[in-house]
Formats: sequence, C-alpha cells, structure tokens
Amino acid sequence: VGTVTRVLVVCTGNTCRSPLGEVLLRSHLAAESRLADVTVTSAGTNAWSGTPASEGSYLVALERGLDLSAHRATALTIDLVRQADLILTMSRSHATAVLAMGGAGKTHTVVEYAGRRDDFPPDVADPVGGDVEDYRYTADSLDQLMGSVTARLVREARP
Repeated sequence: VGTVTRVLVVCTGNTCRSPLGEVLLRSHLAAESRLADVTVTSAGTNAWSGTPASEGSYLVALERGLDLSAHRATALTIDLVRQADLILTMSRSHATAVLAMGGAGKTHTVVEYAGRRDDFPPDVADPVGGDVEDYRYTADSLDQLMGSVTARLVREARP
C-alpha cells in the first residue's frame, strides 16, 4: 500500500454526512505537515449533483469554523472510485456500493478505518430530516472519527 494522497468520503446524498466528514478531515489534516499533500473530496451513492450542503450540516460546520457554502453534491462514479487511494464510507451499505464499483482493497467504513468499533455504532448516524442537535451529534462523532483517521494516516505515512 502506497502513501494515501486522495481520500474520498462517501454517504448517500452528499449533503449531510460526507460533506461534514470531508471538511472535518481536512481540518484535522491541516495540523499535520506530513499529510500536506493529502486531498479530500466527497460523493454520494444516490446524490443529485449540484445540490448544496443541507442547512443542518452547513450550520454545524459554521459552529466549528468550517465553511460548506461552496459545497455541491457529487454523484459517486467509477472514475471517482478509481482515482481515490482511500475511500471512507458512512455506512456498511455505502461500502457495499463502492465495492461494486471496484473499490476493493481501499474501501472502509469510517468507524472501521478509524479503529473505533468499540466506541461507535458501525454506521455514522444520518441526521437528514432531524433537528440541529441531530446534526451536532453526527458532527461530534465525525470529528472524533476523523481525528482517529488522521492519526492512522500519520502512523502509516512514509517518513
């Protein structure tokens, strides 16, 4: 396995969880000079391309000093799967969809990759349709998970 330089974060619509995961992972990576060349994007298994981030995700990102105003949903494609070095999914069903597009060997649920199976449910809670507290819960979970993902990437990076 080579050095990870392209991370793809995947959920269903690419408006709630994966955009939050994307900006949270970027913020964790920004603190690690050894990972300066890692890029993070996101997509959805059932996304309407061009849709902005959900209001809840936008607001909870803003509370953390992160900006989702320019985010537009991207539909998951075989090309995106092929281009990524590491694909982190919000749920096991998303991982199954990515694997069907050729993502074997580089696709993991974010909980699994973060090594946090004892601390979190296997799938990241989907806040869609919920109130701002549901979005905060998901963002808090993703913040912890992306911190663990970053720590793993640091450990596995070439010196």
